Amino acid sequence: MEFFNNLERLLLIKKPVHKCEAFKAFYALYLQDKPVFNHQHTSLQFSEPSYSQHCKEFSDTQTIKRKKLGSDKGKAIFLHAIAHIEYSAIDLAIDAAYRFKNMPKSFYDDWLEVAMDEVRHFLLLEELLKEVDSFYGEYPVHNGLFRASAQTQNLLERMAVIPRYFEAGGLDSTPIMIERLGQMKGDKKVKNIIKVLELILKEEGEHVLKGDRWFKYACDEKKLDYKVYFEIIEKFYPSAFPRNKALNIQARQDAGFSCSELQRINIEVKC
Repeated sequence: MEFFNNLERLLLIKKPVHKCEAFKAFYALYLQDKPVFNHQHTSLQFSEPSYSQHCKEFSDTQTIKRKKLGSDKGKAIFLHAIAHIEYSAIDLAIDAAYRFKNMPKSFYDDWLEVAMDEVRHFLLLEELLKEVDSFYGEYPVHNGLFRASAQTQNLLERMAVIPRYFEAGGLDSTPIMIERLGQMKGDKKVKNIIKVLELILKEEGEHVLKGDRWFKYACDEKKLDYKVYFEIIEKFYPSAFPRNKALNIQARQDAGFSCSELQRINIEVKC
């Protein structure tokens, strides 16, 4: 099994159901086989996300009016937004394994494991969407994560931006969502949503830790101070730091962030 050609085939699959099933089959084979790594393989540059034929993209002025989560419509809009993040994350994890050559095998092990987690998260969210008579693709989506991946074509920037910026942001926001949902007592559908969000929160922490490991690996290879993280984030997202939003300090520390980093992200942090 040639590794990079197979990942390219997965990345080009357009239909979510086909991509998920194909990845599960590939990953099962990867775990029991010895893949061939042709590091001379040239990675494609993708001009549009794989879901472009499945989901409509938001226009610059378009928004979806949020509805209260007590209604199925409100739950559907909420779940659709999260499902889109998780589906985008499948391609992001596969692309990390596909794009960066001549890495230790543990790098490829890590990002395929992340991709498998993201597949599982997405499929769980699809089931929750069915419970509220919705489906992935019903609402327009943002392409922010795809644009971030297209802009970060080297390992250092990719690991800084995707796991250590975007996914780490999820460690902060997900507990707030869980807390708010927890106030809606007696709603069985909400209880099911909370269970899935708790699983995502746990496993996303592990994903950020993997990203932290490979970000620091890239820094060490280039003999760069880890503070370069802030230069990279500010390059793509000016004025990203400091920020006023609360940080999940423990989860971020468990995922590799130092106290000095957390204090630079939010000056009110005490750790």
